[in-house]
Amino acid sequence: MIELTEINRAEALRYMGGSKVEMNEIMEALLNSCEKDIIKAASPKYLYKKIPLENSGLLIGNTIYEHLKDCREAVLMCATIGAGVDKLIRSASVTDMAKAVVIDAFASAAVEQVCEKTEELIKQEIPDKYFTWRFSPGYSDYPIELQEKFLSILDAPRKIGLCANESSLLTPTKSVTAIIGVSDKPIEKKRRGCAGCNLRESCQYRKSGERCEF
Repeated sequence: MIELTEINRAEALRYMGGSKVEMNEIMEALLNSCEKDIIKAASPKYLYKKIPLENSGLLIGNTIYEHLKDCREAVLMCATIGAGVDKLIRSASVTDMAKAVVIDAFASAAVEQVCEKTEELIKQEIPDKYFTWRFSPGYSDYPIELQEKFLSILDAPRKIGLCANESSLLTPTKSVTAIIGVSDKPIEKKRRGCAGCNLRESCQYRKSGERCEF
């Protein structure tokens, strides 16, 4: 079980534009209020499963082949903070757009924390192995349509209510699916970079002159 008791504020601020966010007493109060709202509304859930890569049907595209070239196995994972957060964002969007932006940023930071904690649990359960960073459908040339296959393998719709719509977008929206390569030998660490990212045009980091940690 993963619980959210606090949300990485620095990460939330990065989603909001980082250094361009003007901090004052009013903004501080808004951040505190939104963080509490997200923690109250969130229902963190996750699933993961180790699978053999051979004949998995998941190695589609040049980028994922390169990413997993040293791996014979992988872990599929998914994580969500629940439909209650979607409802909170929708409600704020109707009544207070400034608050909605802050809530959305905290929600994005929150699901990232759930992913990080899930990775920690995976690595504890599978000791003495080496892992790639997580790679999600929709990144570079990895088809976003694989979302549904990921969810099917994990039985996510039944177990945690995580689904994909006709456009292969996850519902609840503040959710993630990913594949992590597992190897018996050290894996060369590589950075993703912006060039291959499908979110580069809408990325809030790039708009603010920053980059994500990858």
